[in-house]
Amino acid sequence: MRDRLKNNSGKILFLVVVIFFSFIAYELYKAPVSGLEDKFLYLLKVYGYIILFAWSILEGELGLIMAGLMAHDGSMHLYLAIFVAGLGGFVGDQIYFYIGRFNKAYVHKKFSGQRRKFALAHLLLQKYGWPIIFAQRYMYGMRTVIPVSIGLTRYSAKMFAFINILSAWCWASITIIPVWYFGEEILIVIKFAKEHWYFAAPFAVLIGGGIIYYFNQASKRKEKVNENNPK
Repeated sequence: MRDRLKNNSGKILFLVVVIFFSFIAYELYKAPVSGLEDKFLYLLKVYGYIILFAWSILEGELGLIMAGLMAHDGSMHLYLAIFVAGLGGFVGDQIYFYIGRFNKAYVHKKFSGQRRKFALAHLLLQKYGWPIIFAQRYMYGMRTVIPVSIGLTRYSAKMFAFINILSAWCWASITIIPVWYFGEEILIVIKFAKEHWYFAAPFAVLIGGGIIYYFNQASKRKEKVNENNPK
């Protein structure tokens, strides 16, 4: 039974994600308020910590930003939000780590198109050691690959878990605390953007496009470095 769970951990994760989003959709539908935005806000206030935990497993900063804003208006407790978000981020990376540890054949098949990223992840781990585990949450395009790739190695599971939990709580703190502190200013900007979307939209496109371009170029540079330094 245990071996079957290990071999199907990827499918189990997919099933959990489907169940979670199905639950969110159902609760949004039956929320006793009108309008999608009001329904979503209602859902956050009722199931805030549960949603934050699940969202953090998927490592989405948007969930942490919402938690920071809710901590600002008193709907969430700041330190509890950080704890829950960090715990979710920790669980997410532990899942990816054990998918790599116990499903090597599945990983090689499923991620066959990302061999360069896996090679780069191994290169970074060999070169920098444990700091790469701490920093991987901030590496666009590598956040899933690095925990899986480390799981494929003989790296200590206990050491990975220890560094992972510290990294997750730091990640939650440095995202939630600034949003909580500057909550009033952020809400003013959001209100302005909603009321004057025709002014905000071009800036959002430019900023979003710039970010995407930057990370695409960074990813290409990393792949080039990997090609020039084969192992």
